[in-house]
Amino acid sequence: MLAAEKVAVERAEVSKAVLPIDQRAGSAIREHRLERSLTLAELASAAGMSVAMLSRIENGQSAASLDVLERICAALGVDMSTLFRAIEDTSGTAQLVKAGDQMEVVRTGTKHGHTYRLLSYHKGPRKIFEPFFIEMDQMSEVYPRFQHPGTEFIYMLSGRMEYRFGDKTFLLEQGDALTFAGSVIHGPETLLDEHIQFISIIVYAE
Repeated sequence: MLAAEKVAVERAEVSKAVLPIDQRAGSAIREHRLERSLTLAELASAAGMSVAMLSRIENGQSAASLDVLERICAALGVDMSTLFRAIEDTSGTAQLVKAGDQMEVVRTGTKHGHTYRLLSYHKGPRKIFEPFFIEMDQMSEVYPRFQHPGTEFIYMLSGRMEYRFGDKTFLLEQGDALTFAGSVIHGPETLLDEHIQFISIIVYAE
């Protein structure tokens, strides 16, 4: 991406976070409408309003009363709280974890000499995902087995290993990616190089 384009994108993200509430509401309505593949005319008809008025609301040019918002939400099949959450969430969140601040955590393989660094810390009421940077070497003769909820994604950074998933084994080399159900017993089977590094991301189901 060119420097000028990068600056433009950054400015767009900043401006989105400070948009007036009418524009944020209109943007949320438009996103819900497009997700449902509805035209302006279809949504306007279902909500009992003119196409011109709905267009002005979506573009932030007119404020919608609570009565109008209720009709729009009913036509979209969402409740008011869902729409308001979308309005509030437009600023988004970001988390930067510098290399020196990445937490080394204890997991099943730690006692076998494996290193796990947690790359993101989720502070919500329940974990959504866990990303790890993992290092292993051939000094360990025993490799742990794992079983957990959700879906796991592995991306090989360096080295080669055979990875077991249930009754199957996969050869993973630098640049390879493997995605699988965490509920099936899995784990490294054999390290084919002295030292390997990979990223593991566990995504938990809602």
